[in-house]
Amino acid sequence: MKKTLLFVILQQYADWEAAYIASAVSMLGQGEYEIKTVSLSKDYVQSIGGFKVLPDYDAASVPDDYEALILIGGMTWRSENTQKIRELAEDCVQKGKVLGGICDASAFLGTVGVLNDVLHTSNDLNDLKQWAGQAYTGEAKYVARQAVCDKNVITANGTAPMEFAKEILLALHVASEEKILDWYYFHKLGFYTAPMPKM
Repeated sequence: MKKTLLFVILQQYADWEAAYIASAVSMLGQGEYEIKTVSLSKDYVQSIGGFKVLPDYDAASVPDDYEALILIGGMTWRSENTQKIRELAEDCVQKGKVLGGICDASAFLGTVGVLNDVLHTSNDLNDLKQWAGQAYTGEAKYVARQAVCDKNVITANGTAPMEFAKEILLALHVASEEKILDWYYFHKLGFYTAPMPKM
């Protein structure tokens, strides 16, 4: 039985933020995982880059059994109907599963209140405070880093798709830490700079 990773993608989602994670899970996970997509409806979702995806689930039909809920950044997280994703995020935290949010999706998690008790990051603290308003009381736990993982909650800013992917891979134990770091450095530093992965 494969373990399911749920990617939440909205209109104008940042396709590259999802691609690093999905491809790494496929390469390193030895067939143990399957990727499923979730959106506000089952209609086609188009990425910033123009890729069209027909989501596997809408927000109301997500299965109970999954390993992680990963919110991919993009241009439409600030629309009112994204609150349909709120219950998914809250449920994910209550179940102790891995929850990730990058770029504007990380700030969205601030509006849900799930960042108040964990170390976290986002694109900008002031923007996060302004958007999340009274739902966000976690300023003291904000960390100015590319990506942060604390208590199964992973956040990253919009320039950190590789770091976000690395933290998710580590949190899920997709492979050994050594293999995950090899993958990260190889893709981050490039073919001629990174140490060659051990086979």
